[in-house]
Amino acid sequence: MSGERCAGRPLFGGAISSTFPVRFQDASNIRQVPDHQEVFVDPARDESLIFELLDLKGEVEDGGSALWFLRDIANEQDAGDNLVVEHSGTIELGGLRFGDAPAVAGTAVGQLAISKGRQGREAQNIVRLYLANIRLKNAATDVVITAYEPLLINPLSESASAVAAGPAVPAEQAGCLAMSEIFKLAVMNFNVHDWNLFNGSS
Repeated sequence: MSGERCAGRPLFGGAISSTFPVRFQDASNIRQVPDHQEVFVDPARDESLIFELLDLKGEVEDGGSALWFLRDIANEQDAGDNLVVEHSGTIELGGLRFGDAPAVAGTAVGQLAISKGRQGREAQNIVRLYLANIRLKNAATDVVITAYEPLLINPLSESASAVAAGPAVPAEQAGCLAMSEIFKLAVMNFNVHDWNLFNGSS
């Protein structure tokens, strides 16, 4: 286990919070981020963590929702044809409760080839994508948490200027927490402090 420092971080003006390593910087300080997203990045490792609030997809059944969102992201990134689903399951959220029961997040993990920004297929990196979907039905909202872990950096990718091309340096070797652990930490510590956030959201 790495001795990496993690901290509780306010999201969406403090209405929500989560916990993850302090090395992840708020991407809105670097580039424009849509209002319904909070994006955190570690440029040195080309890793990112995204919290997204979406209108509840009522037509998607709960059990398959995480896989549905994983496939949706793959299609958006023009990677639908190369997505390999590695795992799907559920995580119980200690901090978020509905009545007496803790909330549950559906999870899915997949591997896919995606390009940065406006780069084409010739510059695709291989990444592992961890995704959790927390269905806040009382707020008609799907919370989607995604964590991107690069596995192989393409020499033509924008990422190659910050992170060496080729296989990514394993987190343990770099003295960092593994992305799978960061993802679990962020999801399990997800908490809503102000439900009014959802009244005017979308």
